[in-house]
Formats: sequence, structure tokens, C-alpha cells
Amino acid sequence: MTAAGTRVHGPLAGVRVVELAGIGPGPFAAMLLADLGADVVRVDRPGGPGLGVDPAHDVTNRNKRSVIIDLKAEDGASRVLDLAERADILIEGYRPGVAERLGVGPEDCHGRNPALVYGRMTGWGQEGPLAQRAGHDVAYIAITGTLGMIGEPDRPPAVPANLLGDYAGGSLYLVVGVLAALHHARATGAGQVVDAAIVDGTAHLSTMIHGMIAAGGWQDRRAANLLDGGCPYYGTYETADGRYMAVGPLEQRFYDEFVGLLGIPGLAPAHKDPARWAELRAAVADRFRTRTRDEWSAVFEGTDACVAPVLSLNEAPAHPHLAARGTFVDHGGITQPAPAPRFSATPTAVRGGPALPGADTEDVARDWDVPRLTKDGG
Repeated sequence: MTAAGTRVHGPLAGVRVVELAGIGPGPFAAMLLADLGADVVRVDRPGGPGLGVDPAHDVTNRNKRSVIIDLKAEDGASRVLDLAERADILIEGYRPGVAERLGVGPEDCHGRNPALVYGRMTGWGQEGPLAQRAGHDVAYIAITGTLGMIGEPDRPPAVPANLLGDYAGGSLYLVVGVLAALHHARATGAGQVVDAAIVDGTAHLSTMIHGMIAAGGWQDRRAANLLDGGCPYYGTYETADGRYMAVGPLEQRFYDEFVGLLGIPGLAPAHKDPARWAELRAAVADRFRTRTRDEWSAVFEGTDACVAPVLSLNEAPAHPHLAARGTFVDHGGITQPAPAPRFSATPTAVRGGPALPGADTEDVARDWDVPRLTKDGG
């Protein structure tokens, strides 16, 4: 609550965002802005996106409002420009040049609103030989070298769902970019275009690894390094019930506690001897297979051994730590991650469920003073 007693819905309260509907990283970025309190209006197309989830369950559209505009209709572009004129940020995820052909590209929008931050979310970026090619997360992260880092050395690289590319290398970099550009726009009155490419963001995530390669501290191959599964005390191990425990006691004092609780104190010196890592790995694996995951969780609970159970998506919300923090919330019958991060003065919340296509047209037309959004608008 503010001093005046008015509830604050996040640090971006008062910021207006137009999201041109798409799939994947664009909607997630817009959800993050909405979670932080921005008034996000999603412009849905008639018929919905190509790979759309059931709108009633697509929680990446929570905390948003939706209108439907056919950008191929005669007045479609002008209606979007009416929104852009009143917005602080616009997000689109088309292939390069598509927004321009539809009449809602950066020049069109800046002609109506010079201070607008125009965020562009793509896989390959706005320029380069692959800019016009189709693609998805797995291909984008493949060429950056990051996919090739993940997995066992004698098996194909492991695909990390679409978390690494779409959401970490894409959505989060778009959000950082548009918020930085918004800061600049509010200081100078000048908007700009933010080119957020998944290949750029994902490559940027590997900055530390490139430094380690240059220093000779990282081998450019899978499962041969401290943090990629090559080290026997940084990885996962199967338990007696076919589940897994995650292990990561890198520092000496944590490692000593780990081997003691695991029951292999005699192998403590192998910590610093890569020549003995195969021996250590076998011993650790054998020990973990003697008890169930929950039994091992009880052994390591309350310790600094840096060991945790590997939970499924359905199990995670019930973990005592996550439950105590409210890391997951139930809203509208859907269990989902709560907004993050957290703010002491401007708390965030799941204020509303997924925006259903076109359900908020009249409210947005009134609140944003865009009467043409409604059927009888003039």
C-alpha cells in the first residue's frame, strides 16, 4: 500500500505496453512486464496464433488485457497505431520486415509516438544471413555453442526444453532492453528500437565460460569441466527408487560434509585429484543407489552439503521451502509460478487469469481513449 492507502501493483504501475500477439518469448516477456505492474494490452489476431495453447490455460497471458485487431483489414494498422500512440513500449515477434509491411513498423509507430520503445523479439535477429529463416529455440542455441555444452560426452547434446533460448536468451534480454530504453526515453523524450535476438542473448549467457576457455580453465567439450557434469561432485545421481538427487558441494568445507553424510569419508582426498574422479563418481553413485530419494533428502536436510532432491514440475510447489516463500500460487484453478523478483515497496501479484482474446476491448478503448477499438467507435 502507498502512504495514501492505494494498492500498488508492482514497480511498473502506470507503464503502458502493446503486445502484438505471437508465441513463445514475446508473450513471456510481456507477461513479465505485466507481472511487474505494467498495463499490457495484447493485440490478438482473429483465429489466434499458430501454436497457441488453450487461451483459458495460457498463463503467459496473465495480468494482461486483450483486444482483437485484424492487421490485414483496411483499418487494422491504424487501430494498432492508435494504441502505440498512447503506449510506452510495444513488443512484436514477427520476422524482419513483416511489421513494416503490415504498417506497424518502427517508423510508423514513431511517427505517432517519438518516445515509444519498440521491442523486437526474434531468434536470428533483424540482420544477418539467417535473419529471414524460420527457426525455433533448439536451432538458435545450437549455433551459439551453448547447446553443445549440455549432456553426456558419448550421447547427443541434451535439449533443455525451450528455457535456455526462448526465455533466458530471448524474453529476459528483451525485458532488460525495453526497460533500459524506457529509462532513456523518459530522460530524453527519444524512443528507439530494441533488437532482442535469441542468438545474441544465449551467447551472452556463456560469457563466463568463454573467459574460462581463454584462461585454460574450461575444455570445449561436454562433461569435462567443473560445472557441466564432468566433476563427480557437481551433477545428479539415481536413487534406489529410480529418482534423482542433485549434488553440488564445490567448496572444500561443503564437500567434507557431503562425503561424511554420504558415508564415504575415505574418498575425501579425491576431491582435488581428477585422476581419481572416476573412482569417486562410482562410489557416490553406488551409495545413492542404496536409499530412496526421500530417504537421502532426510539425510541431507538442514545441512550445508549442497544436496537437493530433483523434483518434477508437479512436485515442486509442495516443497516446504517453496511453499513457505509462496514461489508458486494457485489462481483460477491453475498452479503457476508467482511473479519474480520481489519488491519491498511495490509488491507484485497475479492479479488476473489469462486474458481471453478480445475480452477487454471496451475497457481498453475507454481507459486508453481509443474509441475505434469498439465496433461502434468513430
